[in-house]
Amino acid sequence: MTPFKRYGFTLVYLVPALVPAAAALGQWTGQLDLMAWFPLFFLLVLVPIADYAIGRDPSNPAADEAARLDREVWFRALTLLAVPVHLGLLAWSAQHFVTTPFGPAGQVGWLLAQGVVGGVLAINTAHELIHKDTRLERGAGGVLLASVGYHGFKVEHVRGHHVHVSTPLDASSARYGQSLWHFLPRAMWRNTVNAWKLEAQRLRQRGLPWWHPRNELIGWSALWLAFAVAFTVWLGPAGLVFFIVQGLAAGASLEIINYIEHYGLERAQLPGGRFERTTHLHSWNSDYRLSNMLLFQLQRHSDHHETPRRRYQCLQHHADSPQLPGGYGAMFVLALCPPLWFRIVHPVLARWREAR
Repeated sequence: MTPFKRYGFTLVYLVPALVPAAAALGQWTGQLDLMAWFPLFFLLVLVPIADYAIGRDPSNPAADEAARLDREVWFRALTLLAVPVHLGLLAWSAQHFVTTPFGPAGQVGWLLAQGVVGGVLAINTAHELIHKDTRLERGAGGVLLASVGYHGFKVEHVRGHHVHVSTPLDASSARYGQSLWHFLPRAMWRNTVNAWKLEAQRLRQRGLPWWHPRNELIGWSALWLAFAVAFTVWLGPAGLVFFIVQGLAAGASLEIINYIEHYGLERAQLPGGRFERTTHLHSWNSDYRLSNMLLFQLQRHSDHHETPRRRYQCLQHHADSPQLPGGYGAMFVLALCPPLWFRIVHPVLARWREAR
C-alpha cells in the first residue's frame, strides 16, 4: 500500500467538513438556502466528475501485506474516530439548523445534506465496525447507528443481509427491473421489522422472551430515545424534527446504496431449496480511486460479501465481479431516475452475464 493510499483514507473526514463549509458559504454569499445544498452538490456532482478524471485503482495488497495491514492500529483508529466526529457534527448541525433563518428550500437541503453525510460517516463506518470481533468496535458501530435511528442494521445486516443476499429473502437486494422508488420504502420497513424478528429468535433459542434486557435492540432503541429527548430539551420541537429527519435521510441513503450494490444479481437455488454460497460474483464492484477513499473502500463490496470480516483496508478488487460504470456518487444519482438507471445498468449486466 502506497503512503498516498494509506493516508488517503483520511479523506473520509472531508465529508463531515462539508456541512460547516456549507454554513460558511451561506454566510459569505448571503445565499443561505442555496448553500445548504452544497454537500449534496459536492458528493453527487463534483465527486463523480473527479472520479472519472482521477480514474480507477484495481491494485490489491499481497497476502503478507494484507495480514500486516489487518493488525495496524492506524486503520482501526480511523473508524473509531467517526464516533466523536459524527456526534459533534450532529450537535453543531442541529443548532445551526434551528438558529439559521432558512427558508423551506434551505431547511430541506440542510436536512438531506446532513442525512447523506450521516449515511457516509455514521452508517458506512458502522458497517465496518459491526463486523469486527472486539466489543469496543461493535459497540462504537451501535452508537453510530443509534445516532441516526437505524440501529436495526446492526442485527439485520450481519444475521439477515449477509445470509440472504442476492436472494428473494433479502429486503436489501433489488430484483432485476425493480425501481428504486418501489424498493426503498419496502427495504427500510422490512429490514427494521426483520431485525426485531432475528433478535427475538435469538432470545427464544435461549429460552428468553423478546422483551428480555438481553435484547440488544431494546438497548439501542433506548439510546436513540435518549438522543431524541436530549435534542428536544436542548433545541425544542425543531431539534426533534432535525434529529428524526436526518436519521430517516441517512437510513434512506444506506438503502439506496444497497440498491446499487446488489441490483439484479441472484444466487442460484440448489436442489433442496438452499442457495449457492455467496461469492464475489453476487455484488457489484467499483474501483474508482477517489470515492473508495471517501467510503473506506465500501465500493469493493464484492469482496466484502465473500469475506465479511476482512477489514476495509485489505478488501480486494475482483476483475470478474460485475463492475459498476461509475462510483457510488454517480450511481446514486442514476438510481434516483429509474428509466436512466435501467438504460445504463441493464446493458452492463447483460454483457457481464454473457462473459461468464
